[in-house]
Amino acid sequence: MKNYDANKVKWKDSKDDSSVKEPSFKEKASDIEAAEELISKTKKMPKTQKKWEIFPGKNSFYCDGRVVMGRQAGIFYVTLLLVIGTSGLFFAFDCPYLASEITPAIPVVGAVLFIFVLSNLLKTSFSDPGIIPRATNAEAENIEREIEQPSNGVGAAYRPPPRTKEVQVKGQSVKLKYCFTCKIFRPPRASHCSICDNCVERFDHHCPWVGNCVGKRNYRYFYLFLVSLAFHCVFIFVCALTHLVLLSKGGGGEKAHFLDAVRKSPASIIVCVICFFSVWSILGLAGFHTYLTSSNLTTNEDIKGSYSSKRSSTNFNPYSRGNPFSNCAMVLCGPQPPSLIDARGKVTQQFISAYADPPVRASYGSTAPQNGYPTQSGAPPSLAQLQRHMMGPADREIQIGDPESEVSPEKEGSMNSVKKSVSNNTLSSRNLELHDSEVTPEPGAGLDLDQTTMIGSALDLDSLEGDRHSEQGHSQNSNSQNGSQIGLLKLSAV
Repeated sequence: MKNYDANKVKWKDSKDDSSVKEPSFKEKASDIEAAEELISKTKKMPKTQKKWEIFPGKNSFYCDGRVVMGRQAGIFYVTLLLVIGTSGLFFAFDCPYLASEITPAIPVVGAVLFIFVLSNLLKTSFSDPGIIPRATNAEAENIEREIEQPSNGVGAAYRPPPRTKEVQVKGQSVKLKYCFTCKIFRPPRASHCSICDNCVERFDHHCPWVGNCVGKRNYRYFYLFLVSLAFHCVFIFVCALTHLVLLSKGGGGEKAHFLDAVRKSPASIIVCVICFFSVWSILGLAGFHTYLTSSNLTTNEDIKGSYSSKRSSTNFNPYSRGNPFSNCAMVLCGPQPPSLIDARGKVTQQFISAYADPPVRASYGSTAPQNGYPTQSGAPPSLAQLQRHMMGPADREIQIGDPESEVSPEKEGSMNSVKKSVSNNTLSSRNLELHDSEVTPEPGAGLDLDQTTMIGSALDLDSLEGDRHSEQGHSQNSNSQNGSQIGLLKLSAV
């Protein structure tokens, strides 16, 4: 058999059973079993859930909640490919020639610009733009109570309460709108992004090129990305064009030698073409956001025309400091606000209960009858049950001596009409039971297809309509009303 050696901490073959009976062997074996049991329990322990895993918006989280991106990030990878690909061609084919022919500083300047562009792009794309958390159930109920206003006057028509508030910012009235998705009054300058499905502080716009919203927490990185990309694009365009010009002049300066230069360095012409078509839009965006930054405006506010740049205007911008340099310093160099969503925080039972949906009000499926209708446990009442409840007992026998048994001759025709209506109602009941039945009827049952379709229902309605005109008295009114209700139920069920 095998024996455990406490000194060498391994198993060895032993022919005698004396070592098994030693106390040291039993203690070591029990320790190993306890360790294995502890390891198995550790593996079975539930994983701690974090808030980003149950985040209600449409953002995508990576690296355990450290990276936040928008839902549609496909164009972001195109931007990344263009920046890295174009810069890679420049460093591989243009920089060696220019460093030897002109100055070694060109690759250094290009590398600095490339790192600045790439870092600001990644920071813009992977940062929380300033997402505002949604209201808890208690906060939503409190806001609803504040919104609801008692109606003034008796009999006045109901008007939905206003979903806006007004606050004063430096003497300027600013309207706060209610967000039905987040169930909050959005702070000033905030807006709801329909793509990410979140309210964002100081919402500028949703940029598909960076794959994220641009808001209060990442606008400075977005602006620096545009400015540095504009410089980088112009720089590599000029350097690649210079490379081609120097190659063409090396053969004597004739026109034919420019094509020779293109053949010698085809990557340079690719870099020139990409930069030429990109630089115009990049320069335009950089200039536009420079204007917005100096005015302390957002793209959303500028498009809507919310504020005027003139201080004398009635709708002047209350957030502007009146000086372009002060506005740029506040937007680009101001303190960075913390993230409000706490994506890497642990999910507690209190957090789940605060955001859990309220219990649904019981309707169908309960065992107790509702509104007088008999219900089945776990299922709504069938159409046949509703029909029988409205009609009541249809085939009541008439006993001798009953007041209804004494029928005068002039009421005989009316009674025939009543019997006809009752027979139609019984037929309609049969159709409703066939409609509610989940079992296929037997082949020999003689199912009337015409009476189990919409055509049959329409014919039953016609017969009931004829009975309404021919019947007289209280019995006629009662049965015709029941027949109309049955017909409407049948038409809604088909």
